[in-house]
Amino acid sequence: MKELSIDELKSRLIDVQQELEELKFQKALQQLENPLQLRYLRKEIAQIKTVLNEFELGIRQAEA
Repeated sequence: MKELSIDELKSRLIDVQQELEELKFQKALQQLENPLQLRYLRKEIAQIKTVLNEFELGIRQAEA
């Protein structure tokens, strides 16, 4: 994630959030094969949001 740009991070965040919603739906229907995927996706969302927040605060600089 350190190599991704802000736009790439935002698009990845949207993709992961949609995937999480699909997995939640599968869980509700009891069709989810690996419940640990939910935990992995939630962690990935948190990591992406953290990196985006670092860009906003100026902690992390976008590469030229």
